[in-house]
Amino acid sequence: MEATTAQANELERRVDLSIAIADVEKEMEQRLKRMGKNMKAPGFRPGKVPYSIIKQQHGDQARHEVLSEELDRVFGETVTAQKLRVAGYPRIEPKTTESTTHIEFSAIFEVYPEFTPGDLSAAEIERPTLEVSAAEVDKTLDILRKQRVSYETVDRAAAKEDRVVIDFLGKKDGVAFQGGQASDYPFVLGQGMMLPDFENAVEGAKAGESKTFDLTFPAEYHAKDLAGQKVQFEITVKQVQAAVLPEINAEFATSMGIADGDVAKMRSEIEANLKREVKRRIEAKIKDQVMEALIKSNPINVPTSLVDMEIQRLMQAARQDMEQRGMKVKDMPIQPEWFADQAKRRVTLGLILAEVVKTEKLQATPEQVRTMVEENAQSYENPEEVIRWYYAQPQRLQEVEGVAIENNVVAWVLGKAKVADKAAVFDELMGQKQ
Repeated sequence: MEATTAQANELERRVDLSIAIADVEKEMEQRLKRMGKNMKAPGFRPGKVPYSIIKQQHGDQARHEVLSEELDRVFGETVTAQKLRVAGYPRIEPKTTESTTHIEFSAIFEVYPEFTPGDLSAAEIERPTLEVSAAEVDKTLDILRKQRVSYETVDRAAAKEDRVVIDFLGKKDGVAFQGGQASDYPFVLGQGMMLPDFENAVEGAKAGESKTFDLTFPAEYHAKDLAGQKVQFEITVKQVQAAVLPEINAEFATSMGIADGDVAKMRSEIEANLKREVKRRIEAKIKDQVMEALIKSNPINVPTSLVDMEIQRLMQAARQDMEQRGMKVKDMPIQPEWFADQAKRRVTLGLILAEVVKTEKLQATPEQVRTMVEENAQSYENPEEVIRWYYAQPQRLQEVEGVAIENNVVAWVLGKAKVADKAAVFDELMGQKQ
């Protein structure tokens, strides 16, 4: 076996491999003879089939298998000897040669980039701060009450947050258009379920009233034949219902899972859950900034092969997600380019994180993993049961270990970068509308 290496570009490598034909033929012959010991064929006793027949029937397959195994062995020895970290899989190409004793190939592949983690002293990271108080608990209770809203009929003009039931008919140039008609149609005013001009026309009307009004559809309206078009609607308000929010009492607390209906206990649980969620969201915002800082301070090239593999993984995940939502994946062709940027970012971060963890010795400790498992378990009814589930099979801890390593990286970056605390707004942090 002989091998030489030539560099084509920064990450691509070409390795020339040479395999002795005699070695392949010898191994093939031995393999066919072993096969013949148990081979059966018409007209021959088991194990007595002539070698010439065995070779005729199975020689090509045996030669292919031996050659493939030899290539794997020679390639492995070559990259190991030259300390090359292969990314993805090599592309094997046969070479034209005049040799009668050797078969020659070229293996083209990419290697992992070699780099030293960049300087983070100039990176700026904003750390949100927020203390959960009674006001945040009250806001959360208001949201929970609205999620359990009921409606009662009232004899007055419709106002925002009322639910109305209407009949409507839309016409364009005097002719009813598709999708512009409904009977006993319910919607809540002020939630953006209908176009603003439509809601404005309904607001202020009482049950039994009818009206006709003009409406111009937005230029970006999803129905292209109506986009930017002026139409006329006829509506009849059939019912106006006011929102009724449940009172915060023992019954409400029971509906929230507090068996004895203790309102104070309910507030305490909400506060504890909020603190966990606020902590999680703050950590996520900091982690996003840390990852961005790592990418900016480490402008590396990444192997195309790894990006392509990640694209395929993301495409498969998208297909599974669509199938779980009841969508027919075969009717929705998924394009690789949709995932190219995301895949490249994920591969880049993976390589940078691996190098930082190795260089700075930021591996997760068993104590860290245990603490995280216990914290995660607190949001379940039986924490001890959840902890036992994690430790029943070690592979279940891999995801937790990965998060622990990321946390170590975040802490390390925060110790290097310029960090400024900034008070966070509860509604913004929780993604709620003001």
